[in-house]
Amino acid sequence: MTEFDPKDMEYRFLGNTGLRVSALSFGGWLGVNDDTEEIIKQCFIEAWNHGVNFFDTAEIYSNGKCELVFGRILKDLGWTRSDYVISTKLYFGFGEKSPNGRGLSRKHLIEGMDKSLKRLQLDYVDVVFAHRPDREGVPMEEVVRAFTQLILDGKALYWGTSEWSAFEIEHAHHIATKFNLIAPIAEQPQYNALTRNRFEAEYKPLYDLYKYGTTVWSPLAGGILTGKYSQGFKEGSRYTNSPSPVVQRISKTWSSPEGLAKIAKVEKLGPIAERLDCSIAQLSLAFLLKNKNVSTIILGASKAEQVTENLKSLDVYRKLTDKDIEAIEEVLQNKPDYSALF
Repeated sequence: MTEFDPKDMEYRFLGNTGLRVSALSFGGWLGVNDDTEEIIKQCFIEAWNHGVNFFDTAEIYSNGKCELVFGRILKDLGWTRSDYVISTKLYFGFGEKSPNGRGLSRKHLIEGMDKSLKRLQLDYVDVVFAHRPDREGVPMEEVVRAFTQLILDGKALYWGTSEWSAFEIEHAHHIATKFNLIAPIAEQPQYNALTRNRFEAEYKPLYDLYKYGTTVWSPLAGGILTGKYSQGFKEGSRYTNSPSPVVQRISKTWSSPEGLAKIAKVEKLGPIAERLDCSIAQLSLAFLLKNKNVSTIILGASKAEQVTENLKSLDVYRKLTDKDIEAIEEVLQNKPDYSALF
């Protein structure tokens, strides 16, 4: 058993709770399967050795295999349960043809949670997220009651949302208040230097009213902010050979004129990164860490060396000045205007 050592990691409260999560965390959205288990294990160890305590997965990731791999790794590493935080997400199910095999019905949430815990070999998760809002007619009261029940049953400690609109999150809070139920405490949104409007503008009232937490995914815009796609998507990259409909949709977005214009901005971040003696990826992560509404940034990696490199963004974040931020904003030219929403 490896004793937890926080080293120089920064920990932030997840929303308006007492739960502390590392500012940088590790997730398994892409590439976690049986044949990558040893690699992912090394990523876990590298992250852990740098003070990362938050690990994120979902029932849909690799059709449940990600949870299975995470479960086996956690069991093998034997970490003290109180030392790490783990989350999963429910909504999509996987492979079920039954009409109740997905969504946010009480049935799927209760049954899906049991299946996730079995795959993870855990008694509970720290946070369970509604992976998407259910817009197919499931009443919000049923959703909030079901997540409340999962918490009361000891299967999760908190619940959150992922890719919900600000209105939908506010609706959940309204229902929780009205019926004395448990409200969500955090959102898992896409947020990066090229995708900012929802996180920085639409969600602003949620931060002000509820201190709503955030567990950010796609902080490097699917690798765009590493700079390696500045010359387009080469054959063999994740964007040319992935069977994932999500990845294919993202690829189409970045290949559009608007997407190519954004990619062009990435190259212009190069001189700023060079001056700060870091990579464009590290600079992009540091830029997000400067936002006080970021609770944790979920890193993905296909090898431990990537984890090591991304974690160095903490050092960059600590030396970023207001002048550096201004220089980045000058390149991006996309700072959201909250007042424009009204």
